[in-house]
Amino acid sequence: MSSSLETLSSDEGLPVTLPETDNKTALVIAAHPDDADFGAAGTTCLWSKEGWTFNYLVCTDGSKGTADPLMSPSDLIRIRREEQREAAHRAGAKDVFFLDNVDGELAHTRDFLGALVRHIRMLKPYAVFTHDPEAYIVRNSFINHADHRCVGQMTMDAIYPSARDRLNFPEHIAEGMDTHNVKEIFIWGSEKANFDVDITDAVDQKIHALNAHVSQGLGADNPDSEFLKFVRDRWRGDDGRYTEKFRRVVLFR
Repeated sequence: MSSSLETLSSDEGLPVTLPETDNKTALVIAAHPDDADFGAAGTTCLWSKEGWTFNYLVCTDGSKGTADPLMSPSDLIRIRREEQREAAHRAGAKDVFFLDNVDGELAHTRDFLGALVRHIRMLKPYAVFTHDPEAYIVRNSFINHADHRCVGQMTMDAIYPSARDRLNFPEHIAEGMDTHNVKEIFIWGSEKANFDVDITDAVDQKIHALNAHVSQGLGADNPDSEFLKFVRDRWRGDDGRYTEKFRRVVLFR
């Protein structure tokens, strides 16, 4: 397996680095609606323009993500699903899949693992993007959500060895889904980041995707909004350019 990188040029003549592979398929596995857009919407946008196909897999129903006392869980589930579909469209993703586990109650179960393996075998991604399974405290400023940690760890377990081995979930094989080896993992929110994607050309599209999540208070298109100031500061480096940072893991097996 080659782990080399392909260097292209953006519209401004700056380098755009992508994995060099014929299988230009990526799966973004996120805990909640909006996590995929915070973690990888810029990369989704840029790589999609270079011929990659991105799909999102959202593991919970987002049913607890509100401070509105008048919002019911059923309404919130419906709204957040619609928002995530719109956000994925804005970022350039092909499709969104939902597992509909209860928000805040993810657990390390065989059924959850099987659902992740099923989507990996069905979509056969070269690369998987997901949460950091290791971090409890991030940048000494916030606690990594338990759902995030669970998704990160279960995604690792799904990638290896479960999706690879025929005797794990053999019902998938009977349904016509063969085993699959993911080649690279890109982990966002990691303090062991070793791979930057310059998203300067896509930061406005990333913010546009995030603005689809109106129920989360992110639908502020006003350029002077506190949210836009926050996200621009979050992804802007000292050189004034914007990056999404990942821990890149190249799997040799």
